[in-house]
Amino acid sequence: MSKNAKILIVDDERAIRSSLKEILEDEGWLVEAAPDGPTALQMAEGDHFQVVLCDIKMPGMDGIEVLTQLHASDPDTAVVMMTGHGDIDTAVDCIRKGAYDFLVKPLDLNRILLTIRNAVDKVNLVGETKVLKKKVYSGVDGMVGESEGMKALREMVDKVAPTDARVLITGQNGTGKELVARSLHAKSHRASMPYVEVNCAAIPSELIESELFGHEKGSFTSAVKQHKGKFEQADGGTLFLDEIGDMSLAAQAKVLRVLQEKKLSRVGSDKDIEVDVRVLAATNKDLKAEIAAGRFREDLYHRLSVIVIQVPSLDERKSDIPLLVEHFIDQIGQESGMARKDISPEAMRLLTEKSWTGNIRELRNVVERLLILGGQPISAEDVRSFVY
Repeated sequence: MSKNAKILIVDDERAIRSSLKEILEDEGWLVEAAPDGPTALQMAEGDHFQVVLCDIKMPGMDGIEVLTQLHASDPDTAVVMMTGHGDIDTAVDCIRKGAYDFLVKPLDLNRILLTIRNAVDKVNLVGETKVLKKKVYSGVDGMVGESEGMKALREMVDKVAPTDARVLITGQNGTGKELVARSLHAKSHRASMPYVEVNCAAIPSELIESELFGHEKGSFTSAVKQHKGKFEQADGGTLFLDEIGDMSLAAQAKVLRVLQEKKLSRVGSDKDIEVDVRVLAATNKDLKAEIAAGRFREDLYHRLSVIVIQVPSLDERKSDIPLLVEHFIDQIGQESGMARKDISPEAMRLLTEKSWTGNIRELRNVVERLLILGGQPISAEDVRSFVY
């Protein structure tokens, strides 16, 4: 149990504030107290509380409004509502609005302590998960390279990630556009929420609308049950539309509506569903040329391209090839259990000089081939035999 967790008590009754503060401090937690909602929100602005204990019924700003504002400003804070016996329905409604749990007055000491311990553990776990995601999606385990192009790419991701701006990621096949999208999500305030990927090129045009927006039972022959689409699945998080240039014009029109109105309707339904989704898109096509050819909507392009990130090709960052080769040797060895092999300087020179039309994806395949077929160390002759 984390004894350094900070807890905020919000209650208009002085006796309850004082007794709770004393009990929780005796357990080793750091505790602050506020007599009303506005004071609590002001305190939360200047400090981070893992757990907030908040009374539902208070004069002026009630607990539900405090919950809503706390959740909007810091969704990682666990808000525990305190309620009287007659307010159970209200307390349950608070859970739907994001509260972690509720306690019924008169408060039971054991229940209070158990709830707070669990809440602190949950908040700490969410924080640790965010850190792990950032390690996975960036740096050594993600965007490998120290070339000027990669430094500029990282700087752009770091600037854009904390915002909700829509991003269009462009670049050749195999350059790592999906990795950029994952990094944008992992470094955003939505990192603990869903990250949903859709490969628009892999879904038949007749199914893309159902896949993106969902469908109602019976809306078409094979619709045997209700289905939530990718936009709904990504609610609160990030939706990555890969190969957006391959999406049909009909689907493009519906995506445009969702971006404009932040609401959608499932196939077979006229009911609007509100969604809060950050949309990232990627393509290897020249969308301006696609617009000129009538295959892509210009208004959708402008909605998607608030920020445009161009991922450099491997041929534009050849100085990164030695780092990538070593990275893939380690990665493939860990995944497959193959013994690690060294690579001779001449073999590395040949790999660096080669033109990589398949970019990072092609390089990784080549490294795996050399690990399987090459000697120890991997020689220039191995590269000439199995690569060129």
